[in-house]
Amino acid sequence: MPRPRGRYFEEFETGERIVSAGRTVTEADIVAYAGLSGDYNQIHTDAEYSKNTPVGQRVAHGLLGLSIASGLAVQTGILEGTIITFREVNEWRFLNPIFIGDTIRVDMEVMEKKSLRRIGGGLVEIKLEVINQQSEVVQRGTWTVLVASKPE
Repeated sequence: MPRPRGRYFEEFETGERIVSAGRTVTEADIVAYAGLSGDYNQIHTDAEYSKNTPVGQRVAHGLLGLSIASGLAVQTGILEGTIITFREVNEWRFLNPIFIGDTIRVDMEVMEKKSLRRIGGGLVEIKLEVINQQSEVVQRGTWTVLVASKPE
């Protein structure tokens, strides 16, 4: 069996930082997410309605931003083949809107590790910031993931 691309629990270092590639949020993303989630709120789907809101235009669903952040984090490869489970989303904040055409990336920092030998791995707490093309933090929080240990 080839070695998984992701990092094992022992390979994570507290304080290390990982930055994802960027991804541009499109109108198609918002329409697809509205269909998938059933959330057709006008702030997401109605351009004319949205002109009269405080932000003046349609915005991406907050949970769409979180979902894209998850994909960007996975695309870094650090958890590919080594993640056992995604345990928690902690203290997640939606700080600024994500607009159609915004390009977002995820900056991650390993905050804490806790070995759980009985399950063959450990918990890794990762602080995330979702940042747009203007270097504004649009979302922030921490994730707790369970990651496999190196095989013996």
